[in-house]
Amino acid sequence: MNSKTFSRYDTADYLKSEEDIIAYLEAVMEEGDDDPAYIARALGVVARARNMSQLARDAGMSREGLYKALSEDGNPSFATIVKVAHALGLRLSFKPAA
Repeated sequence: MNSKTFSRYDTADYLKSEEDIIAYLEAVMEEGDDDPAYIARALGVVARARNMSQLARDAGMSREGLYKALSEDGNPSFATIVKVAHALGLRLSFKPAA
């Protein structure tokens, strides 16, 4: 009997460049249907693709607090989202709904 081991897919493993990250976040914003939890989880994916510990320091948060805020069960404040975006070198912007 052949036994195969599969690793769990993690989008963070595929976000290698700034262009990858921007394309991913743009897709999330298009497909996320304005779901704040979906957007927060996507920021968590990007945080894991970068360096969660360094990002937490740059955002002025604890690593554990950042993980919790950007987890599936997290509910980050808007201030946290802004801090994380800034720590990632991103700027939030708004455009008219299509």
